[in-house]
Amino acid sequence: MAEKMKAQVFYEKEKMEMEELVVPAVGDSDVLVKVKNVGICGSDISYYYGLSPVDTPDGKGPIVLGHEFSGEVVDVGSIPQSMRIFKPGDRVVVNPVQHCNACYNCAQGKTHMCQNLKVPGVSVNGAFAEYCSSHYTGLFKLPDNVSYEAGALIEPLACGVNGMNRLTIEPGQFVAVFGPGPIGLMMVQIAKTAYGAGKVALIGTRDYRLEAGKKYGADFLFNTSDKNSNYYVPDLKKALSDVTRGSLADRIIVPTSSNEAFEEAVNCGGNCSIIVHFGLPDGDAVFKVPALSFHTMDKQIRSAWLAPQVWPQTIRIIQEGLIDLESLVTHKAPLRDTVGTIQALKERKGNPIKAEIVVE
Repeated sequence: MAEKMKAQVFYEKEKMEMEELVVPAVGDSDVLVKVKNVGICGSDISYYYGLSPVDTPDGKGPIVLGHEFSGEVVDVGSIPQSMRIFKPGDRVVVNPVQHCNACYNCAQGKTHMCQNLKVPGVSVNGAFAEYCSSHYTGLFKLPDNVSYEAGALIEPLACGVNGMNRLTIEPGQFVAVFGPGPIGLMMVQIAKTAYGAGKVALIGTRDYRLEAGKKYGADFLFNTSDKNSNYYVPDLKKALSDVTRGSLADRIIVPTSSNEAFEEAVNCGGNCSIIVHFGLPDGDAVFKVPALSFHTMDKQIRSAWLAPQVWPQTIRIIQEGLIDLESLVTHKAPLRDTVGTIQALKERKGNPIKAEIVVE
């Protein structure tokens, strides 16, 4: 195996360079992965443009970004080796939210609240590189029928599954998804195929993504912004009331960071509805809820953060063919073009849904 590797090193706002680094050393509890596919997350775009700090002591680089990835095991530390749980050649996906399994939060099953989290691509070097090191507890073997391309989408899907679990859909219920991004489109699929939703409405501002949602099972499409859209509705609550015969939505999830969208979602919930706040808001965002109607209609607001305890469930959903992930990948690029791909996503060139870096 080579001693050096190519990697995209992020330093600060709009400064990322392809460099040659030493291949990560394999500690006793580590597994070294040869990276195959890496998804570009919205947070990667935020880091690159200086909209959010990375989780380093000073909030800056140098750091290798990239946390949604799959690959092949090439070296195994003494601990996982002695347990015979991984070996070179294994096809794996990496859960980047790697907990210590020793603090009180971990002991209570709140692994996403671990006091000692290590996150490749956010707090330590990640996968915009030829190789990436992971703690052995952060790896899962890919089923034979799941490609590396689909594997790189398991992390965002796992977050989506956690959100949908929090939604507690009952069979036949009317579900509304606010935001037709990659995770929102995943949610449309699994609401219908895995959670038993009756009808699903998809709400957004871009027709090409709404129309993708129709392909994935959305029964109703509503564009709340573009007056030239065939799906434009000036009054979303009325539109939902019309298609539900006055009941409004039973369950609503909001995989967008828009505060306005979340407030509208609460407004569109019917009696005894559950609304899940999923998209990561700005640091100073505050949402307002109409207190009386919220109380007398007996609504609930829940949040969903990361993907605790759902990785086996998520992998099983993919393995059993309940969701189509590969068709969400509309753009692919080699490692050398990482910066250009991030820029194109930010500028929405070519109507992107999901982009992946393919590491040869």
